Order: sequence, then C-alpha cells, then structure tokens
Amino acid sequence: MTRSLLRAASFVALPVLLAGCGSKAADQAGFTPPPPQVQIETVAPRSVEMPYEYTARVEGSREVEVRARVSGILLQRSYQEGSPVKKGQTLFVIDPAPYRAEVQAAEANLAEADARRSRAEREVARLEPLLEAKATSRRQFDDAVAEAEQARAGVLSAQARLDRAKLDLSYTRVEAPIAGLSSRASYSEGSLVEPGDKGLLTRISQVQPIWVRFSVPEATLLALRKSIADHTLAAPAAEALEIELILADGTSSPEHGKVNFSDSMIGAETGSIDLRAELPNAAATLIPGQFVRARLLGIERPNAVLVPQRAVLQGQKGKFVYVLGAGDVAEVRPIEVGPWVGESWVVESGLAAGDRVVVEGTVKVRPGAPVQIAAPAAPEGAAAQPPAGN
Repeated sequence: MTRSLLRAASFVALPVLLAGCGSKAADQAGFTPPPPQVQIETVAPRSVEMPYEYTARVEGSREVEVRARVSGILLQRSYQEGSPVKKGQTLFVIDPAPYRAEVQAAEANLAEADARRSRAEREVARLEPLLEAKATSRRQFDDAVAEAEQARAGVLSAQARLDRAKLDLSYTRVEAPIAGLSSRASYSEGSLVEPGDKGLLTRISQVQPIWVRFSVPEATLLALRKSIADHTLAAPAAEALEIELILADGTSSPEHGKVNFSDSMIGAETGSIDLRAELPNAAATLIPGQFVRARLLGIERPNAVLVPQRAVLQGQKGKFVYVLGAGDVAEVRPIEVGPWVGESWVVESGLAAGDRVVVEGTVKVRPGAPVQIAAPAAPEGAAAQPPAGN
C-alpha cells in the first residue's frame, strides 16, 4: 500500500517540476543585462602650459682659478676650505723674505741712480754759464747734457725695477679676487708653488647670483619656432623667458630664473643650442656642479584638447577613445595624440568641443552598445567645488 501511494505521488509531482524548470529557462532566455556604468568627461578646450624640460647643470656666475703669481714656499693657508670668502680676503701666504730683499736692493739702486742724475744735472748747470762765456767747449757741454739725460733714464729704470719688486712682494699674499664659495686647497703648507702648472691653489665660485646652463635640441627649437609662427603655441619674448628648476628629489626650487644668454651657434657635436639662466640663489641652496631639470615657463597652447591617459586605448590602427553618441551609445573614435601634459594626452585631431569621452569603465564598453553614465569625471586639473550653500 505504501509503495503504491509513493508511486502515485511521484507521478503527480513530476509534471509540476517539469513545468517549473520550463518557466525558469524561459525567464533566462529573455533576460537582458543592464548597460555598463561608465564615467565620462566632456571635451572643453583650454589653454595649457606645455612641458619643455631639459637636463641642466648649475655653475657659478663667476668662477675663478686662484693661482700663484710668484714662486716660493707656501707658508700659510688663511681660509677654511669650502667656506664663503670675501673679495680681498687673504687666502695664502707665500714666503715673502726673498722678495723683501729684492725690494731693498731695488730701493738702493734707485737711490744710486738718483744720485747720478743729481750730479749730472749739477754738471750741466755749472757748464752752461761757462759755455756762454766761451770758457768751455760746446762738445764738453753736450757730453754733460747727454750724461744728465742718461742719468734721468737710469732713475726711471731703477724706479721700474723697484715697482716690479714691490709688486712681486705683494703677490706673496694671495687674495680672493671675488666673493664666493671656496674650494679645497691644492697644496698644503710647506709646498713649493710657482706660476704655471704648479700654480693652481684653489677655486672660487660666485653663487649669488648663480647660473644654470642647459641645451635645447635643434629639432625641438625648429618645431617650437614654427608652432609660435603658426600661433599654435604662445610664448613670451626671449628676454622674458623664465625657467623653473626641478631638483634631484623631485621638488621645485622656490626661485625662478630668467634666461640671460642664448648661443648664436648650434653645437656641432650635440646638435643643440646652449641656453643659460640666472637665479638669485638668495638662500645659497644651489651649488655649482649640481644637476637639475630646467623647465621652460610661459609656453602655452591655446584651445588645447586634453583627455586623461587612462581613456586612450591602443588598437590595430592606432589610438582611439570611446565617445558617447545619441542614446548614450558608445562609438569608437580614432585620435592622434601629441605630448603629455601632466596625466593627460594632448589630442591633435579626432575630438572636438562637446564630445563626451569615456574615461572610466572602458573595459566593459562594447562599440555600438549603450552605456549608463555613473557620474561625470572632473576635468583634468580642475579644482574641486564645495557643495552649494557652504
């Protein structure tokens, strides 16, 4: 009896189960997934500053080699290596004793020459009235005059030797020709120094103001000039061009520099033109020999079209973006891009003002399929707006 009832119940339940499965399959066959959610950005042309950045090196606005001008034993170093020095400050002392002796000898020679001159002039004064009285010969008088002239020349020669001896004596005290940062001393006390190869004692670099030297490739320069002529780019006059320094740690120098030199020739080895900028360096934080990045300021591109880099995709025929058409249907739009500006591409062609570009969710987008706009993305570089009423 029990088996008969179970068999009858199974016959009754089977059609119900089959009917339920058929209903579920029918529902799945008619199911349509919702459109993918994306974020868009509406193209709005604006002026942007173009990134022209080059490797640069810092150098002193004046760099001087301090050299020995006389030979002798180095007696003293009178400055702290690497410290700032003032103009006229004594840096080294070379043994002055031999040069003092030369000065004394030159003074004695001058005194002797002056005595000869005085005696010769007195002889001329004595013979002149005798010549008028015909008590001496003209030849004797002329000889006295010639001797007096030679004596005067001897005085001048002796005076010159004395001046040279005093000058050499002054060179034994080596002074800083400019104010700036000193370098290490090439020789220690007790060393023999002399003009020439062994005469370099130290170096001094003037760091306030300081110079930054960099090079711009010829191709970049020609393209820049063409863009300015075509009004594709706007740039200040050459004498008003400024730079910003990017330091090795990625931070920017608080001071801007002004370009004060542009070479008139392109380097044959580098194919670049040299430029130089000057900065006040008020805090003396920039050091000669330091490598930095020089970024040209004030070169702008008006009406530039920018899209975030994440919105640009690479296809077989080049780069493209998804643009929303009527009914929020995604369309493939081929584009040509230029340089980067921050985290965005500069679009040379393919987009126009008002185009709605998909910037987030591009992986889920299918060409010709509709999408759902989740929230508009803030334009690149735009400041966040506070809620209304705050």
